[in-house]
Amino acid sequence: MSVRVKICGITNVADAELAVQCGADLIGLNFYPPSSRYVSLQTAREIRAVIPARVWCVGVFVNAERAQIESLVAQLNLQAVQFHGDETAADLQGWDCTTIKALRVRADEALPDWEQCPTDYLLLDTHKPGRYGGTGEVFAWERAAALPLACRNRLIVAGGLTPENVAAAVRAVQPWAVDVAGGVESEPGRKDPAKLRAFITYAQTA
Repeated sequence: MSVRVKICGITNVADAELAVQCGADLIGLNFYPPSSRYVSLQTAREIRAVIPARVWCVGVFVNAERAQIESLVAQLNLQAVQFHGDETAADLQGWDCTTIKALRVRADEALPDWEQCPTDYLLLDTHKPGRYGGTGEVFAWERAAALPLACRNRLIVAGGLTPENVAAAVRAVQPWAVDVAGGVESEPGRKDPAKLRAFITYAQTA
């Protein structure tokens, strides 16, 4: 089976419809207010209405209260929750939906111990001080290529992916999924149709 593709930071209905049309497997909605890709509940409802059941709708949160996350999961019927902050192991447990933990990895530090993370999937992103993702900086995915297959089957690769490099990342790592936001945008929060189509095509045919 080809790698799954997550298009993150969708902020409007047109981009959601385009992502679905192009074959995206997961769509990420950002609920972190400081982000340029943040969406309100009303906008999220409008976007959610055009996402078919076969495509996962993923809520992205940064250090949010459990009650807020639970409320949005219920209201929007989110299939998955992505934790992109400094959440503890306790914060990651006890959910009724699929869970993803984003880990921002420094170039000089070891990759995380998979066994210590209780989520269903792990997303590896590039660490940048003061930023919770969306840096556009390329993650050294060749480091993840040496991970055991059982780890890579839970792995989502992110960090600076573009139509130009996603195929190389997929071939090198063979992850469960790849994740992109800024790499397919014309400006923050606005997807570029040509880049979006190319990214999904190159990822799924790598």
